[in-house]
Amino acid sequence: MFAVGDKVVYPLHGAGVIESIEEKEILGEWQKYYVLRLLIGDMKVMVPVRSTGGQVRLRGIIEEDEVSKVIDILHSTQEEAMEDDWKIRHNNNLEKIKSGSIYRAAEVARNLSHRNHRKGLSPGERKLLDNACQLIVSELSFVQNMPLENINASIVKILEAPKE
Repeated sequence: MFAVGDKVVYPLHGAGVIESIEEKEILGEWQKYYVLRLLIGDMKVMVPVRSTGGQVRLRGIIEEDEVSKVIDILHSTQEEAMEDDWKIRHNNNLEKIKSGSIYRAAEVARNLSHRNHRKGLSPGERKLLDNACQLIVSELSFVQNMPLENINASIVKILEAPKE
């Protein structure tokens, strides 16, 4: 269980801080919720303390010594084979982002960035790339205790660098 003040990652939304733990009645059932303040968008969300349906809801942020692994994934010229069918490709990338893993988000950002350099991206894939980058930026901002803008500039620079 997490505590007030913990920095956590909420899949699809990014990193945030637990501001409080509240008990609410929803649809006649009382349940505890983490109240998160997300770093990007200054949005507040409530996440059930007890996960439902086996879905992972929250995880702690990575450690400082794990940042290099994320950066290595982004720098990598090796990319996974992607489906030609955009719907399948989109769904595969979305599943990786939904996993909540910063490493999977980095793979999506790297692969879509490579594809963008070669062929361009559809609006849907551009949105996925932006979402993956936001997830990475929000978490690394907490881990490295740096402003979002600085982390974002670093990630953009890595992804826009020519790959050989």
